[in-house]
Amino acid sequence: MKKIMRFLVFVFISLIFHSLNAQDSSNVLEEVPFDYMSRNPIYDYDPNTISNTDTIPDFDIQVSKLMISGTVYKSDGVTPAADVILYIWHQDEDGYYDMKTANDKRYVYHRGWVKTDADGKYTFYTFFPGSYPHSKEARHIHAAVKEPGKVDYTLNGFLFDDDPFLTKLCRKRLAKKGVDNILSTPKKGDIHVANHDIVLKADIPVK
Repeated sequence: MKKIMRFLVFVFISLIFHSLNAQDSSNVLEEVPFDYMSRNPIYDYDPNTISNTDTIPDFDIQVSKLMISGTVYKSDGVTPAADVILYIWHQDEDGYYDMKTANDKRYVYHRGWVKTDADGKYTFYTFFPGSYPHSKEARHIHAAVKEPGKVDYTLNGFLFDDDPFLTKLCRKRLAKKGVDNILSTPKKGDIHVANHDIVLKADIPVK
């Protein structure tokens, strides 16, 4: 009888230990997904905290603060698109990409994610990136998008209407292609405000 009791106690303890290990493994997978190193950074957001508003690191200490908000529409250009992931990243105020490392993966520090609300609305609080030193490169913010059930893709970078490096030729080329990615950024109080609506592409493959 004692041997049976000892055996049952051993089995019980083993089951508890296995359960705890399984929970630990599950937590690790949630924190660092198996494909973390190889996947596109657009998927590196925290699903527990993402909303339709995000603030880019260093926003609070910047002089040239910028708020970008708008509506993401489906390909018909009329219907608001809900639950769309919008990811942006850009250089710092001096024109350099500030690189960091997390879990052995390198990434651009000044970045952020939003998920559009039921009305397709989104807002980013960020700042004007600098033009790369010793260049005449127009200042820009990179962007990518991922709508539910479809593959992610890169958008045309956000440019700024008052940028002296945004030439007339560049403007004409963009207009000819029907690209609307130049932001007007009037200042309201201590922050520049831009409205930028996005129309999703119609021919994106299903994922």
